[in-house]
Amino acid sequence: MRALVWNGVNDLAVETVDDPKILNPHDVIVKVTLTTTCGSDLHFIDGYIPGMREGDVFGHEFMGEVVEVGAEVASTTVGTRVVVPSFIACNRCWYCDHDMYSLCDTTNPNAELQVPILGSATGGIYGYTHEFGGYAGSHAEYVRVPFGDVNCFAVPDFVTDEQALFMSDAVPTGYMGADFCDISSGDVIAVWGAGAVGLMAARSALLNGAARVISIDRIPERLALAERLGAETVDYSEVDSVQEVLREASGGRGPDAVIEAVGMEAHSTGAQEAYDRAKQLLRLETDRAASLREAIIACRKGGIVSVLGVFGVMDKFPMGAIMNKGLTLRSAQQHGQRYVAQFFDYIEQGDLDPSVLITHDLPLADGVRAYDMFKNKTDGCIRVALRP
Repeated sequence: MRALVWNGVNDLAVETVDDPKILNPHDVIVKVTLTTTCGSDLHFIDGYIPGMREGDVFGHEFMGEVVEVGAEVASTTVGTRVVVPSFIACNRCWYCDHDMYSLCDTTNPNAELQVPILGSATGGIYGYTHEFGGYAGSHAEYVRVPFGDVNCFAVPDFVTDEQALFMSDAVPTGYMGADFCDISSGDVIAVWGAGAVGLMAARSALLNGAARVISIDRIPERLALAERLGAETVDYSEVDSVQEVLREASGGRGPDAVIEAVGMEAHSTGAQEAYDRAKQLLRLETDRAASLREAIIACRKGGIVSVLGVFGVMDKFPMGAIMNKGLTLRSAQQHGQRYVAQFFDYIEQGDLDPSVLITHDLPLADGVRAYDMFKNKTDGCIRVALRP
């Protein structure tokens, strides 16, 4: 089959690779209908996250059709149109029992690679380094899905392929970020980043009852889409102080909760930008974490900081602000299996349309060009849907 592979830092190619096979009686093979670019892929493409090997198929957000099932798959049938959460769950371990599916104790066969860094291992994820399981990714014609009955969600007829695609990752990640905020009526929520995850976090905060949601970014097309989804917007490159804007919007206190949806390659301005870029370039730190620092400082006393961005080791972490202001810090990789079913209801009711994230629709053969456009934010690109 044809697939988009990683061959080194900023070296991608579409190549012929082996078709996936059933390895476990609970496996399912999915023919990929749609997959998409994701900002978290850029971190290993740019060389800030180790663990990729030459020829690895990457990509983790996808939907498609079941074409083969293992002998012990009970409820997932051939021919079913499905969406698959990016993190792989077993639905049998303690973490899955507590709806923390991305922390599954079963699905990462390379747990020993994470333990020295994290203390314990996460679950596996498609196409995202060998530390996260070494699974082949979704930028391919076919994908092996372990524990098919747990990880394949049948897509109702009223949901389009383009809508279902983002239920694999962007929608549940953004929704989880809003869920972490424990939103009450009247709350003001600020969201750093208006990429796909940040946009879905902003929309989800409104669906959860926030009175005002303020999206912070600098890219005009992203800010325009945030407004279309119901958020107010701040272009941080056009204001003297984001902090002052947020205090003014929240009665002088600061937002009740903040959501960081940027991660380790954040852009900023002034001396902070120069400092972070220099240290990251020299690999003296992995993270440019300006957005997270700013979110922590902006949050009101007693508020919640919800972190969705991918981070490694960041410099100048404002722990004093968290402690002295009594902030609650909440974070995780997305627990998609917890949320997918309710997204179908939101779509049926007309409250959510994830397909608005697609600005470009290309064949997988154009995957290298898609990632160049996505990474460099050219031609108004927010997300590229890739069709194998």
